[in-house]
Amino acid sequence: MPQCEMCGSERPSLTTVKVEGAELELCDDCKEFGTEVRTESSSSQSTKYSTSSSSQSSGSSGSSSTSSSAGSGSSGGSTRRRDMFDDMDEIAADYDRRIREAREDLGQSQEELAQSLNEKASLIRKLERGDILPSDDVQKKLERKLEITLVEGGDTDDSDWSSGSSTTTTLGDVVKRKD
Repeated sequence: MPQCEMCGSERPSLTTVKVEGAELELCDDCKEFGTEVRTESSSSQSTKYSTSSSSQSSGSSGSSSTSSSAGSGSSGGSTRRRDMFDDMDEIAADYDRRIREAREDLGQSQEELAQSLNEKASLIRKLERGDILPSDDVQKKLERKLEITLVEGGDTDDSDWSSGSSTTTTLGDVVKRKD
């Protein structure tokens, strides 16, 4: 006889219930602690993880369903789904040197720069030592005040790793052996 996964009592029938994000097989007494999960027929479960094109194909034209599946990431196409990191700028590796040199070119001390940015001098010291990365807000202030850019040059690094190249780069091409 099956047991309730919450209280352990043996019952002839259990209900699938979602409790705190986990799906549990619960008895009638314990199922009130969550939300009942409706079980689907086997034919609809087989398409549970299919691409959006197959789930839209019955009520939409072929062209609109294929365009939506290209961005889903599971369609096998050459385009990948965009995520939050695509919109982020990458801070330059030498941001600390850029800040220090630009400040020195203006003839300002760390304290004077901090005061003009309405920030603490300790923040400027930590940035110039490379101990911390600037927040987006501080980055914009520094770029405006010092007339510099703290982000990497462009997307040239991404083009090296594009899948459109005629040769395939393997781990053996990148690793240097110590024989």
